[in-house]
Amino acid sequence: QVRLVESGGGLVQAGGSLSLSCAASGSRFSINDMAWYRQAPGKQRELVAAITRSGSTNYADSVKDRFTISRDNAKNTVVLQMASLKPEDTAVYYCHINGRSGIYGTRALDVWGQGTQVTVSS
Repeated sequence: QVRLVESGGGLVQAGGSLSLSCAASGSRFSINDMAWYRQAPGKQRELVAAITRSGSTNYADSVKDRFTISRDNAKNTVVLQMASLKPEDTAVYYCHINGRSGIYGTRALDVWGQGTQVTVSS
């Protein structure tokens, strides 16, 4: 079974920076895409940033030029560096991965982290 462990959330003032990390652990799995989503109170979960195994990235318009996603394929980790944070970035941030698992890689892998709170004060 594959697990995701997130870290790095917290409280920061507007204009500040935070870095979120997510590490995948388990056996017999291969990750394709890694992503960060967020969910603010009363709102739907939304994609923040995603990165493919080859390093192609995709960002929500609201975070472009402020957030940077990166990954280490050897360590099965993904990092979201957040800068120039705004109060509207306040949310629970979730790590997500997809890929394949199992001895022959025939099972679909779709795993969410437990979430980490990011609070930006004005």
